[in-house]
Amino acid sequence: MNDPKLACLKELESKVLWLSTWMIHNANNLRPNDDGLKVGGHQASSASLATLMTALYFAVLHPEDRVAVKPHASPVFHAIQYLFGNQTRSKLESFRAYGGAQSYPSRTKDTDDVDFSTGSVGLGVAQTLFSSLAQDYLRAKGMANDRPEGRMVALIGDAEMDEGNIFEALLEGWKHGLRNTWWIVDYNRQSLDAVVREGLWERFVSLFRDFGWEVVILKYGSLLEQAFEEPGGEALRGWIDKCPNQLYSALAYQGGAAWRRRLLDEIGDQGQVSRLIENRSDHDLARLMTNLGGHDLPLLLKTFEEARKHDRPVCFLAYTIKGFGLPLAGHKDNHAGLMTTAQTEDLRARLRVRPGFEWEPFEGLQLPAAELSAFLKEAPFNAGRRGRHAPPKIAVPEAFPIEVQSPVSTQHGFGILMHQIAKSETELARRIVTTSPDVTVSTNLGAWVNRRGLFAREEKADLFKKERIPSTFNWQFSPKGQHIELGIAEMNLFINLSALGLSHSIFGERLLPIGTLYDPFIERGLDALNYACYQDARFIVVATPSGISLAPEGGAHQSIATPLIGMAQDGLASFEPAFVDELATILRFSFDYMQRDGDIQPDPVTWLRDATGGSVYLRLSTRPIEQPKRVIDQTLAEAILNGGYWMRKPGPNAQIVIAYTGAIAPEAIDAIGLIAEDRRDVGLLAVTSADRLNAGWTAAQRAREHGVVHAQSPVERLLASVPSHCGLVTVLDGHPATLAWLGSVEGHKARSLGVEHFGQSGTITDLYRHHGIDAQGIARAAQSLSPGKPIRHLRAAV
Repeated sequence: MNDPKLACLKELESKVLWLSTWMIHNANNLRPNDDGLKVGGHQASSASLATLMTALYFAVLHPEDRVAVKPHASPVFHAIQYLFGNQTRSKLESFRAYGGAQSYPSRTKDTDDVDFSTGSVGLGVAQTLFSSLAQDYLRAKGMANDRPEGRMVALIGDAEMDEGNIFEALLEGWKHGLRNTWWIVDYNRQSLDAVVREGLWERFVSLFRDFGWEVVILKYGSLLEQAFEEPGGEALRGWIDKCPNQLYSALAYQGGAAWRRRLLDEIGDQGQVSRLIENRSDHDLARLMTNLGGHDLPLLLKTFEEARKHDRPVCFLAYTIKGFGLPLAGHKDNHAGLMTTAQTEDLRARLRVRPGFEWEPFEGLQLPAAELSAFLKEAPFNAGRRGRHAPPKIAVPEAFPIEVQSPVSTQHGFGILMHQIAKSETELARRIVTTSPDVTVSTNLGAWVNRRGLFAREEKADLFKKERIPSTFNWQFSPKGQHIELGIAEMNLFINLSALGLSHSIFGERLLPIGTLYDPFIERGLDALNYACYQDARFIVVATPSGISLAPEGGAHQSIATPLIGMAQDGLASFEPAFVDELATILRFSFDYMQRDGDIQPDPVTWLRDATGGSVYLRLSTRPIEQPKRVIDQTLAEAILNGGYWMRKPGPNAQIVIAYTGAIAPEAIDAIGLIAEDRRDVGLLAVTSADRLNAGWTAAQRAREHGVVHAQSPVERLLASVPSHCGLVTVLDGHPATLAWLGSVEGHKARSLGVEHFGQSGTITDLYRHHGIDAQGIARAAQSLSPGKPIRHLRAAV
């Protein structure tokens, strides 16, 4: 090999293959295993991408490029980062162990500069598309123009292409004129349990081209191309093109002798074709027949450099052999299969790795270590790499003053707040970007969009306005716009929020993304929401309308479980305000909270991990309710943000406390009126965030268990003075388990009300009565907890 660059890459390719294979072998066979469970790993899936990732990371990628690595090729990524000096030996030795390199690349758990987390199959692929759109958004706004445009690259397993979110993302990319995106399909034609269906590549090619992508098929490597030029070569090409996937995989596993028998039986002619086959040893014939495009370094380098000459999205369909270079190659059971110790020792001997030197970066390689080390330092991706940026924070006002006509809903209040921000010429307003899956108006973003416009890289006229057709909305598409309109696909919404919410780290420019959707449809995009939080993306999701309070809409449009999702989702602070002044306080906090990146230790007063920041979920309602006339001072604001405050503080002889969340506030207040004449010192607790009350309580308990005896959370302080004999009724327009735990804080007997079953159409009065969360239902629950004197205004249950 005369080309010094190719010589270095070939050596590093073998080292990447060894390290990724040894990493998994060490984890499963050499490292102590106390619980006896299989550690796992994907040696074959890693091997199929070793050549491609060698070419990309060591030669093709630029510092501004970002990559989503196929989840099961995580060991290859860690091996490459180890050779770059960005990963430690101890992390590799602890692969899939506590504190070690992660099973799948993770921005938050790994230390070796992962661009995009890819543990949830398909989502990392779509993330690259939306990150490219985010890059276009920033450049249209004159942000990040001092940095070159990067390619957003996804390395995709072919079976991963079954994931529906990938195709939803393709459609959105076409709508927004996608650029600078490379998807590289590892087309090894094997999935977890099977061989990929025949003709799938033809469907891929047609699909991508229909969406405006360039498609590059990397089928034959240099050796095969040379063989096709020999006499009889066209017959060999024809045989390969017709060979079923399953047979090709089987022959790759069986080796040279099997290839010879099959080829001679099916195309041998005792002439040119036979000579082409017979002129090669079994070893050389196996090498020829597995020399597919995805394993040919010269072809890969040439192809990727050609693609850099334009900014069109490109799908590279790279034919590979699953397990290439390993004894598992091609076997249909190789996905989770592990090489035996004997097979690993054979690979060690072939790669000249001495016992005790398995982790040495240049062990067994034939080029001098100094030459390889210099090559790695000069690799473009490594030489100028600055993977994560930390731009300054955007200033947030001390408060968002708001006056509304009562009654009003929190959804409408959100629209008013956003319109007020839109009218201001502040950096905060400039950095906000909103997005919604075709429910912009019905989630009250209309006024914001009227003021700030819809985003498109090229200006598009509003034809209704041009034709002088009256319309409430004046929506112009232009590069100045700050709202990204999406189709009806909640997965796309959350992946878009993930991309926008990482702009500060990926591109060095901070955006403040807000996404709106119907509350029940959070569940349609839940995997993508979880993925966005796992990456530590920062955004606000405004989910409205919520609960059965939507009333006549009925059925699946009425959410039940979303409050529990808000509580359970890591990285997401969940709020459900009842009143607009609470919402204004929470929204102001949210803009600040999503920019924090401090200590992960909990605050010793609230026991919340607020310093580290995160994303925010606001569960809002369309139900107009009367607004309190009050001033939100600092004490009340802190209580709202911590999760709860007393609307009516209970007295020392309290018999009943009602704790409510959200739009159910009027019923809770009315219930207090029903029972106050017959029960002493009743209290009314407004819970603005069950999530944060619970999180603080859990953390304070943990602190006490570790010796911090005076640790006390906000909810414990709220309930500490409530008499032990007092009954606690909790109520919300959602699943009752959301607040049911409140009785455990201080040991109060509790009755939890809420919605447990699918809703139906009807008025709010009908539905609240049906589910037992109207004022009478709340009063009956209070009566059951404090059965002494009857509540005189309580009607008989129907």
